Amino acid sequence: MIQTPDSAAGNDTSADVKFRADVREWLAENLEGEFRELRGLGGPGREHEAFDERLEWDRHLAAAGWTCLGWPEQYGGRNASLRQQVIFHEEYAKADAPSRVSHLGEELLGPTVLAFGTEEQKRRFLPGIRNVTELWCQGYSEPGAGSDLAAVATSARLDGDEWVINGQKIWTSLAHLADWCFVIARTEPGSTRHHGLSYLLVPMKQPGVEVRPIIQLTGTAEFNEVFFDNARTEAGLVVGEPGEGWRVAMGTLTFERGISTFGQQIRFAGELASLEAVAKTTGALENPVLADRFDQAWVGLRVLRAQALRTLGSAHEHVDAREAAGQASVSKLLWANWHRGLGELAMDVLGAPGLVSPPGDLNEWQRLFLFSRADTLYGGSNEVQRNVISERVLGLPREAR
Repeated sequence: MIQTPDSAAGNDTSADVKFRADVREWLAENLEGEFRELRGLGGPGREHEAFDERLEWDRHLAAAGWTCLGWPEQYGGRNASLRQQVIFHEEYAKADAPSRVSHLGEELLGPTVLAFGTEEQKRRFLPGIRNVTELWCQGYSEPGAGSDLAAVATSARLDGDEWVINGQKIWTSLAHLADWCFVIARTEPGSTRHHGLSYLLVPMKQPGVEVRPIIQLTGTAEFNEVFFDNARTEAGLVVGEPGEGWRVAMGTLTFERGISTFGQQIRFAGELASLEAVAKTTGALENPVLADRFDQAWVGLRVLRAQALRTLGSAHEHVDAREAAGQASVSKLLWANWHRGLGELAMDVLGAPGLVSPPGDLNEWQRLFLFSRADTLYGGSNEVQRNVISERVLGLPREAR
């Protein structure tokens, strides 16, 4: 029987034990009534599911003080310890609570503003993130700069007290629902690679911003193209100094691979356990090759957890920047390939029936297989992660361009 990876409970202090009990009790009491039907909904490839209802759930969490736990109390958080933040994500996943719609604001932009933003930016943007009244999207990738952020061509120039932005972003998750976008743009004409970039906060609902959906293999469209045609934002809405965008963007990517990955791993374990149950029912588990692949997948989950703990420790112990970047890239390679492999295992468990589906009516395993093909691309492709490890960590020659 596949089991969930060990939680942090074995090392919990008495305060942590109480915190875990409080989280578990609150989720059990509140995932009832109008919210009961939201259990298990949403997530990558399924963001279209009950979006408005999940938004209300996020705001319900916020009203009870369960958003932005690690933030300082002065900005609406609980100043929760790392262990308590891990506990929350674990218990949230175990409760099969719905996927959060505010992830990009709470887990990426919020910590970035806390780390690099001005006090004015913190006062202006953190309350909307904490209360889930403003939603965010991430303007990084471009048609000519997918996972190669240093190749960004979108430009921004100062015009009086505003930045004027022109360019195109792609694979922008939930841009069609976002109020704001954190955009990497080239603000120094003639600059190349990671020089001359700035990290801008840009309102989405304005003339000059056009969002076009990208239909995915699953038939849904949570990714988008975003076109900036003389779009504008205030001069003061640059995080860090102009030209420091690369440093700030790398900080955001570090936050992206942080504490929430522990909840992700528990969801992965749940998928694996469900697939094992299917394999038992169909008799596929009697196939020794498939049985061995289930065992390997279980071992892979343990490796994911060990690496996540290592990466989290590095992020908060001020280790060498090269080592931290390498560990983050290793984590991305591990979970992306593991999850894609689970989708492939699901198709082998289903066999020939898994190849057939009425149009627009994929089952959960077909959807997993199709969407997980993207896991090794978004958030930094496998190729880019391996280049980071080889060039920044091992000091090998740069890839020929």
